[in-house]
Amino acid sequence: MNTRILSIQEPITAMTMQSVATIGFFDGVHRGHRFLIDKVVKKAHGEGMEATVVTFDLHPRQVLHSDFQPQMISTFSEKIDLLETTGADNCIVLHFAEVAEWSARRFMEEVLKAILNVKTLITGYDNRFGHSRSEGIDDYLRYGKEIGMEVMRAEPFKIDGVGVSSSVVRAFLSEGEVEMASQCLGYCYTLQGTVVKGEHIGTHIGFPTANIFVGDEHKLIPKDGVYAVMVDIGKQRLTGMMNIGKRPTFEGTEVTLEVHIFDFSTDIYGKEIRVAFIKRLRGERKFRNAKELAGQLKRDSLEAQEILRQ
Repeated sequence: MNTRILSIQEPITAMTMQSVATIGFFDGVHRGHRFLIDKVVKKAHGEGMEATVVTFDLHPRQVLHSDFQPQMISTFSEKIDLLETTGADNCIVLHFAEVAEWSARRFMEEVLKAILNVKTLITGYDNRFGHSRSEGIDDYLRYGKEIGMEVMRAEPFKIDGVGVSSSVVRAFLSEGEVEMASQCLGYCYTLQGTVVKGEHIGTHIGFPTANIFVGDEHKLIPKDGVYAVMVDIGKQRLTGMMNIGKRPTFEGTEVTLEVHIFDFSTDIYGKEIRVAFIKRLRGERKFRNAKELAGQLKRDSLEAQEILRQ
Protein backbone atom coordinates (compact mmCIF):
# COMPACT_ATOMS: atom_id res chain seq x y z
CA MET A 1 0.00 0.00 0.00
CA ASN A 2 1.17 3.50 -0.84
CA THR A 3 0.50 5.68 2.22
CA ARG A 4 0.68 9.47 1.76
CA ILE A 5 0.04 12.24 4.26
CA LEU A 6 -1.15 15.25 2.28
CA SER A 7 -1.53 18.90 3.15
CA ILE A 8 -3.87 20.67 0.76
CA GLN A 9 -2.17 23.92 1.72
CA GLU A 10 0.87 22.80 -0.26
CA PRO A 11 1.21 22.07 -4.00
CA ILE A 12 0.16 18.49 -4.71
CA THR A 13 0.71 16.50 -7.88
CA ALA A 14 -2.55 14.87 -8.91
CA MET A 15 -2.66 11.07 -9.04
CA THR A 16 -2.48 9.75 -12.59
CA MET A 17 -4.39 6.49 -12.10
CA GLN A 18 -8.15 6.67 -11.73
CA SER A 19 -9.43 5.12 -8.54
CA VAL A 20 -12.40 3.84 -6.61
CA ALA A 21 -12.32 5.42 -3.15
CA THR A 22 -13.96 5.47 0.23
CA ILE A 23 -13.55 7.97 3.03
CA GLY A 24 -13.74 7.73 6.81
CA PHE A 25 -11.86 7.92 10.08
CA PHE A 26 -11.70 4.08 10.30
CA ASP A 27 -10.96 3.81 14.02
CA GLY A 28 -10.06 0.18 14.69
CA VAL A 29 -10.44 -0.89 11.03
CA HIS A 30 -13.13 -3.34 12.18
CA ARG A 31 -15.09 -5.86 10.11
CA GLY A 32 -17.58 -3.21 8.99
CA HIS A 33 -14.72 -1.11 7.62
CA ARG A 34 -13.17 -4.14 5.94
CA PHE A 35 -16.52 -5.05 4.39
CA LEU A 36 -16.67 -1.56 2.86
CA ILE A 37 -13.04 -1.46 1.75
CA ASP A 38 -13.35 -4.93 0.21
CA LYS A 39 -16.11 -3.60 -2.03
CA VAL A 40 -13.83 -0.73 -3.06
CA VAL A 41 -10.96 -3.10 -3.83
CA LYS A 42 -13.10 -5.52 -5.85
CA LYS A 43 -14.71 -2.80 -7.94
CA ALA A 44 -11.42 -0.98 -8.53
CA HIS A 45 -9.42 -4.03 -9.52
CA GLY A 46 -12.29 -5.40 -11.59
CA GLU A 47 -12.30 -2.20 -13.65
CA GLY A 48 -8.54 -1.73 -13.91
CA MET A 49 -8.37 1.09 -11.37
CA GLU A 50 -6.68 1.58 -8.01
CA ALA A 51 -8.42 1.23 -4.65
CA THR A 52 -7.96 4.29 -2.43
CA VAL A 53 -8.80 4.75 1.25
CA VAL A 54 -9.03 8.36 2.43
CA THR A 55 -8.71 8.98 6.16
CA PHE A 56 -7.71 11.71 8.62
CA ASP A 57 -4.93 12.38 11.09
CA LEU A 58 -7.27 13.39 13.92
CA HIS A 59 -10.76 12.40 14.99
CA PRO A 60 -13.09 15.11 13.59
CA ARG A 61 -14.51 15.87 17.02
CA GLN A 62 -11.00 16.65 18.31
CA VAL A 63 -10.83 19.46 15.78
CA LEU A 64 -14.41 20.68 16.06
CA HIS A 65 -14.61 20.49 19.87
CA SER A 66 -11.36 21.41 21.62
CA ASP A 67 -12.47 19.87 24.94
CA PHE A 68 -13.27 16.47 23.39
CA GLN A 69 -11.07 13.65 24.69
CA PRO A 70 -11.56 10.67 22.38
CA GLN A 71 -11.15 7.08 23.50
CA MET A 72 -9.71 5.38 20.45
CA ILE A 73 -9.70 1.71 19.46
CA SER A 74 -6.49 2.20 17.49
CA THR A 75 -3.65 4.67 17.64
CA PHE A 76 -2.77 6.43 14.39
CA SER A 77 0.11 4.03 13.66
CA GLU A 78 -2.04 1.00 14.52
CA LYS A 79 -4.74 2.24 12.15
CA ILE A 80 -2.27 2.63 9.30
CA ASP A 81 -0.85 -0.85 9.96
CA LEU A 82 -4.36 -2.31 9.89
CA LEU A 83 -5.26 -0.47 6.68
CA GLU A 84 -2.10 -1.96 5.14
CA THR A 85 -3.75 -5.39 5.42
CA THR A 86 -6.98 -4.51 3.56
CA GLY A 87 -5.71 -4.92 0.01
CA ALA A 88 -6.22 -1.27 -0.92
CA ASP A 89 -3.56 0.29 -3.15
CA ASN A 90 -3.46 3.76 -1.58
CA CYS A 91 -4.04 5.24 1.84
CA ILE A 92 -4.37 9.02 1.77
CA VAL A 93 -4.15 10.78 5.14
CA LEU A 94 -5.50 14.33 5.25
CA HIS A 95 -5.23 16.90 8.02
CA PHE A 96 -8.83 17.23 9.12
CA ALA A 97 -8.33 20.77 10.37
CA GLU A 98 -7.62 21.89 6.80
CA VAL A 99 -10.98 20.71 5.45
CA ALA A 100 -13.22 20.90 8.52
CA GLU A 101 -15.13 23.92 7.22
CA TRP A 102 -15.50 22.69 3.64
CA SER A 103 -18.76 21.60 2.08
CA ALA A 104 -19.04 18.04 0.84
CA ARG A 105 -19.26 19.29 -2.75
CA ARG A 106 -16.06 21.28 -2.49
CA PHE A 107 -14.27 18.32 -0.92
CA MET A 108 -15.49 15.94 -3.62
CA GLU A 109 -14.52 18.31 -6.42
CA GLU A 110 -11.23 19.77 -5.17
CA VAL A 111 -9.77 16.78 -3.32
CA LEU A 112 -11.39 13.54 -4.48
CA LYS A 113 -11.68 14.43 -8.15
CA ALA A 114 -8.96 17.02 -8.83
CA ILE A 115 -6.17 15.56 -6.66
CA LEU A 116 -7.00 11.90 -6.08
CA ASN A 117 -8.57 11.22 -9.49
CA VAL A 118 -11.54 9.39 -7.98
CA LYS A 119 -13.95 8.04 -10.56
CA THR A 120 -16.20 6.18 -8.10
CA LEU A 121 -16.87 6.99 -4.45
CA ILE A 122 -18.31 4.24 -2.26
CA THR A 123 -19.57 5.56 1.06
CA GLY A 124 -20.46 3.75 4.25
CA TYR A 125 -24.17 3.34 4.94
CA ASP A 126 -24.15 6.07 7.62
CA ASN A 127 -21.38 8.26 6.24
CA ARG A 128 -21.79 12.03 6.52
CA PHE A 129 -19.18 14.63 5.74
CA GLY A 130 -18.93 18.28 4.88
CA HIS A 131 -19.24 21.23 7.26
CA SER A 132 -21.10 20.18 10.46
CA ARG A 133 -21.69 16.71 8.91
CA SER A 134 -24.82 18.24 7.43
CA GLU A 135 -24.71 16.44 4.08
CA GLY A 136 -25.54 12.83 3.34
CA ILE A 137 -25.96 10.29 0.53
CA ASP A 138 -28.60 12.26 -1.41
CA ASP A 139 -26.27 15.25 -1.50
CA TYR A 140 -23.31 13.10 -2.59
CA LEU A 141 -25.35 11.57 -5.41
CA ARG A 142 -26.34 15.00 -6.68
CA TYR A 143 -22.81 16.40 -6.43
CA GLY A 144 -21.44 13.30 -8.13
CA LYS A 145 -23.68 13.83 -11.15
CA GLU A 146 -22.64 17.47 -11.33
CA ILE A 147 -18.89 16.77 -11.31
CA GLY A 148 -18.83 13.43 -13.16
CA MET A 149 -18.24 11.06 -10.25
CA GLU A 150 -20.18 7.87 -9.62
CA VAL A 151 -21.38 7.62 -6.01
CA MET A 152 -22.49 4.37 -4.39
CA ARG A 153 -23.57 3.53 -0.84
CA ALA A 154 -22.55 0.22 0.70
CA GLU A 155 -25.03 -1.66 2.86
CA PRO A 156 -24.19 -2.10 6.57
CA PHE A 157 -22.22 -5.07 7.85
CA LYS A 158 -24.14 -6.79 10.65
CA ILE A 159 -23.51 -9.49 13.24
CA ASP A 160 -26.69 -11.07 14.62
CA GLY A 161 -28.66 -8.16 13.23
CA VAL A 162 -26.49 -5.47 14.85
CA GLY A 163 -24.56 -3.07 12.63
CA VAL A 164 -20.83 -3.13 13.39
CA SER A 165 -19.41 0.31 14.11
CA SER A 166 -16.54 1.85 16.05
CA SER A 167 -18.99 3.13 18.68
CA VAL A 168 -20.36 -0.40 19.19
CA VAL A 169 -16.82 -1.74 19.66
CA ARG A 170 -16.01 1.02 22.16
CA ALA A 171 -19.18 0.21 24.10
CA PHE A 172 -18.22 -3.48 24.35
CA LEU A 173 -14.70 -2.64 25.54
CA SER A 174 -15.99 -0.15 28.09
CA GLU A 175 -18.10 -2.95 29.58
CA GLY A 176 -15.28 -5.50 29.49
CA GLU A 177 -16.98 -7.50 26.75
CA VAL A 178 -13.70 -8.17 24.95
CA GLU A 179 -14.98 -11.30 23.23
CA MET A 180 -17.82 -9.37 21.59
CA ALA A 181 -15.40 -6.60 20.68
CA SER A 182 -13.11 -9.17 19.04
CA GLN A 183 -16.02 -10.52 16.98
CA CYS A 184 -16.70 -7.04 15.66
CA LEU A 185 -13.04 -6.19 15.11
CA GLY A 186 -12.05 -9.47 13.47
CA TYR A 187 -9.02 -9.61 15.78
CA CYS A 188 -8.31 -9.38 19.51
CA TYR A 189 -8.22 -5.93 21.02
CA THR A 190 -4.68 -4.96 22.05
CA LEU A 191 -2.78 -2.51 24.21
CA GLN A 192 0.85 -1.72 23.55
CA GLY A 193 3.23 0.04 25.88
CA THR A 194 6.48 0.08 27.80
CA VAL A 195 7.20 -2.00 30.91
CA VAL A 196 7.92 0.36 33.83
CA LYS A 197 8.86 -0.05 37.47
CA GLY A 198 6.03 -0.80 39.87
CA GLU A 199 5.68 -1.32 43.61
CA HIS A 200 6.49 -5.08 43.45
CA ILE A 201 3.28 -5.94 45.30
CA GLY A 202 2.63 -8.85 42.94
CA THR A 203 6.13 -10.25 43.52
CA HIS A 204 5.59 -10.31 47.30
CA ILE A 205 2.43 -12.46 46.96
CA GLY A 206 3.81 -14.84 44.32
CA PHE A 207 2.43 -13.19 41.18
CA PRO A 208 5.05 -10.82 39.73
CA THR A 209 3.63 -8.42 37.16
CA ALA A 210 4.87 -6.21 34.36
CA ASN A 211 3.44 -2.71 34.77
CA ILE A 212 2.60 -1.22 31.38
CA PHE A 213 2.69 2.45 30.45
CA VAL A 214 0.56 3.20 27.37
CA GLY A 215 1.94 6.39 25.84
CA ASP A 216 -1.16 7.41 23.88
CA GLU A 217 -3.56 9.12 26.28
CA HIS A 218 -6.46 8.56 23.88
CA LYS A 219 -6.09 4.77 23.65
CA LEU A 220 -9.19 3.12 25.12
CA ILE A 221 -8.54 1.05 28.26
CA PRO A 222 -11.08 -1.75 28.78
CA LYS A 223 -13.22 -1.93 31.92
CA ASP A 224 -11.47 -2.63 35.22
CA GLY A 225 -11.01 -6.31 35.95
CA VAL A 226 -8.93 -9.41 35.40
CA TYR A 227 -8.44 -10.76 31.87
CA ALA A 228 -6.88 -13.78 30.18
CA VAL A 229 -4.42 -12.36 27.66
CA MET A 230 -1.81 -13.18 25.05
CA VAL A 231 1.47 -11.30 25.40
CA ASP A 232 3.98 -10.41 22.67
CA ILE A 233 7.49 -9.30 23.61
CA GLY A 234 9.48 -8.87 20.42
CA LYS A 235 8.95 -12.10 18.49
CA GLN A 236 8.11 -14.08 21.61
CA ARG A 237 4.46 -14.96 22.23
CA LEU A 238 3.44 -15.80 25.78
CA THR A 239 0.28 -16.21 27.85
CA GLY A 240 -0.81 -14.44 31.00
CA MET A 241 -3.49 -12.63 32.93
CA MET A 242 -3.89 -8.90 33.28
CA ASN A 243 -5.38 -6.70 35.97
CA ILE A 244 -6.76 -3.28 35.16
CA GLY A 245 -7.69 -1.20 38.17
CA LYS A 246 -6.73 0.65 41.32
CA ARG A 247 -5.68 -2.35 43.47
CA PRO A 248 -8.29 -1.67 46.21
CA THR A 249 -6.84 -4.35 48.51
CA PHE A 250 -3.80 -2.10 48.89
CA GLU A 251 -5.73 1.20 48.90
CA GLY A 252 -4.55 2.19 45.42
CA THR A 253 -5.81 5.45 43.97
CA GLU A 254 -4.68 5.36 40.32
CA VAL A 255 -5.52 2.89 37.57
CA THR A 256 -2.64 0.57 36.72
CA LEU A 257 -2.18 -1.97 33.93
CA GLU A 258 -0.39 -5.05 35.24
CA VAL A 259 0.18 -8.33 33.44
CA HIS A 260 1.37 -11.56 35.07
CA ILE A 261 3.08 -13.68 32.42
CA PHE A 262 2.86 -17.41 33.00
CA ASP A 263 6.15 -19.35 33.40
CA PHE A 264 8.27 -16.27 32.73
CA SER A 265 10.98 -14.63 34.81
CA THR A 266 13.07 -12.54 32.38
CA ASP A 267 13.80 -8.90 33.22
CA ILE A 268 11.82 -6.86 30.69
CA TYR A 269 11.94 -3.36 32.19
CA GLY A 270 12.00 -0.80 29.40
CA LYS A 271 10.83 -3.31 26.79
CA GLU A 272 7.86 -2.79 24.49
CA ILE A 273 5.04 -5.22 25.24
CA ARG A 274 1.80 -5.95 23.43
CA VAL A 275 -1.20 -7.47 25.21
CA ALA A 276 -4.16 -9.03 23.39
CA PHE A 277 -7.39 -9.43 25.38
CA ILE A 278 -9.03 -12.86 25.15
CA LYS A 279 -11.64 -13.00 27.94
CA ARG A 280 -12.62 -11.07 31.08
CA LEU A 281 -12.50 -13.38 34.10
CA ARG A 282 -13.99 -11.12 36.77
CA GLY A 283 -14.27 -7.59 38.02
CA GLU A 284 -11.73 -6.02 40.35
CA ARG A 285 -12.64 -6.24 44.04
CA LYS A 286 -11.18 -5.59 47.45
CA PHE A 287 -9.93 -8.55 49.49
CA ARG A 288 -9.47 -8.66 53.26
CA ASN A 289 -5.73 -9.25 53.01
CA ALA A 290 -2.88 -10.21 50.66
CA LYS A 291 -3.27 -13.93 51.42
CA GLU A 292 -6.91 -13.93 50.34
CA LEU A 293 -5.96 -12.03 47.17
CA ALA A 294 -3.18 -14.53 46.41
CA GLY A 295 -5.67 -17.39 46.69
CA GLN A 296 -8.00 -15.71 44.19
CA LEU A 297 -5.11 -14.99 41.82
CA LYS A 298 -4.22 -18.68 41.88
CA ARG A 299 -7.75 -19.56 40.83
CA ASP A 300 -7.68 -16.82 38.20
CA SER A 301 -4.44 -18.17 36.74
CA LEU A 302 -5.82 -21.69 36.45
CA GLU A 303 -8.96 -20.40 34.73
CA ALA A 304 -6.95 -18.17 32.38
CA GLN A 305 -4.57 -20.97 31.42
CA GLU A 306 -7.49 -23.28 30.65
CA ILE A 307 -9.13 -20.60 28.46
CA LEU A 308 -5.87 -19.92 26.63
CA ARG A 309 -5.25 -23.63 26.03
CA GLN A 310 -8.56 -23.73 24.20
